[in-house]
Amino acid sequence: MKTALWKNRFPPMKAGRDMTVSVAFDLKPYLDEKRALVDESLKVYIEQTTPGAGGRISEAMAYSLMAGGKRLRPILCLAACEAVGGNCRLALPAAGALEMIHTYSLVHDDLPAMDNDDMRRGRPTCHKAFDEATAVLAGDALLTSAFHILSKADTRLSPEVQMEVLGVVSRASGAMGMIEGQMRDILAEGHPLTLDALKALHALKTGALIGASVESGAVVGGASQHERHALLTYAEKIGLAFQVVDDILNVEGDPLVMGKGVGTDEALNKATYPALMGLEPSRRYAQTLTDEAISALFPFAEQAAPLEALAQYVLTRKR
Repeated sequence: MKTALWKNRFPPMKAGRDMTVSVAFDLKPYLDEKRALVDESLKVYIEQTTPGAGGRISEAMAYSLMAGGKRLRPILCLAACEAVGGNCRLALPAAGALEMIHTYSLVHDDLPAMDNDDMRRGRPTCHKAFDEATAVLAGDALLTSAFHILSKADTRLSPEVQMEVLGVVSRASGAMGMIEGQMRDILAEGHPLTLDALKALHALKTGALIGASVESGAVVGGASQHERHALLTYAEKIGLAFQVVDDILNVEGDPLVMGKGVGTDEALNKATYPALMGLEPSRRYAQTLTDEAISALFPFAEQAAPLEALAQYVLTRKR
């Protein structure tokens, strides 16, 4: 995937700053490289956090974690670190922890008590491949293992940076973020929501962890407050765009491409953007959010090329 970058999109910068950048960025090799880096790290983290390697819990954790997801959150973390001039390898523990937390949330979301889904990433969900009790415990283990990874002493980073990343990730994944969003989503089933209430729900359920991915990468990379604010604006917009596209795909996506069922939102009477706005207005809204996300990257020039391409990827993805 090649994405047009920056050309004619923004007004000229103040004199003294070079705004000459490449007009195209090939996302695929970037994604391939970063996915391989993340996957290799995740294998190590599973081994580090499951001393009974080969046991049922480690098997169930690996089954869900290594099932070939998009790795969007860890890649956003690495790309944000690079955007502020940092070494992305220093952000790998944060990136891996974020993917473990995301995977735990999917394992639990798929359970019969939640969304009751049978397929995830093209194969049976964890509770179908194992059993419900094992899926609950595997999700619990992924969550706690994520914080074990984050808490390990790293001489390459200051204790202050590690503590800040821990704070960012814990806020986003707990009752102030993703968990509250999931609770609101459950309570909203069968109850109409206003557009503002739906945005607030998804800012927590989906957006919080995406925001933490970008912010934690920025923290590790040594971002200034101005840079951090710009990246948080970017993350807020793509987090919402991701959910809008997700809702659209649940209506008209190809289950063979997506690796999971479609039409489940309507069956559960969930509040979604297509249900509230209609399909075409939802598509336009996702485009607007993507444009706003890309505009927030203006201060970073070509260093934000991967982040811009990732925003376009979120908009045009088919799964």
